[in-house]
Amino acid sequence: MIRDFPDEYKRLYSVKEYTYNKITQPNRNRLLWLDPNVDGMKTGHTESAGYCLISSAKRDGVRRISVVLGAPTDAARATESQKLLNYGFQYFDSTLVYKQGQSISQLKVWKGNENQLASTVANDLYLTLPKGQYANVKAVISSTQPLLAPIKKGQVIGNVKFTLNGKVIDERTLVAAKTIDGAGILGRAWDSIKLLLQ
Repeated sequence: MIRDFPDEYKRLYSVKEYTYNKITQPNRNRLLWLDPNVDGMKTGHTESAGYCLISSAKRDGVRRISVVLGAPTDAARATESQKLLNYGFQYFDSTLVYKQGQSISQLKVWKGNENQLASTVANDLYLTLPKGQYANVKAVISSTQPLLAPIKKGQVIGNVKFTLNGKVIDERTLVAAKTIDGAGILGRAWDSIKLLLQ
């Protein structure tokens, strides 16, 4: 909702109260009154689930989302949600690793009218890690082999895997930065021979 429909999100979830049929209802998300950075999102309560709150806040261009389930009271869900948001902002950093469309690696293409293709990411790629840990992240890129034309822009052609202290922390797909059409008959035949000799 936040990513795909930001205007609707802001209009629906940050409203502190609304009136319908001459009845005014306050938003049950207490954090909207307590923290000016909070702009949503959803409260809930049932006997079995307790008091629940998905809250979202944005500070200095960085968004954090917390989820609290099974709180004993309305006040407790707000307090615990605020603690989680504060913890997230204080102890974690979000770093832009690759920008959408940024060339990440050049890959060999076979049977195409071009023999090199840049890989990229479909959307901006961020990693959120404990403060000071980003320098320890390692990225390993793998690609579809052999990479055969024709290839459409946006087609998945590989992935990038991120590790921290030897543990995989995230993995994302890589896509073609542009379209590469197939080569002519001679080009395809020549690449077929080269592939057989590999």
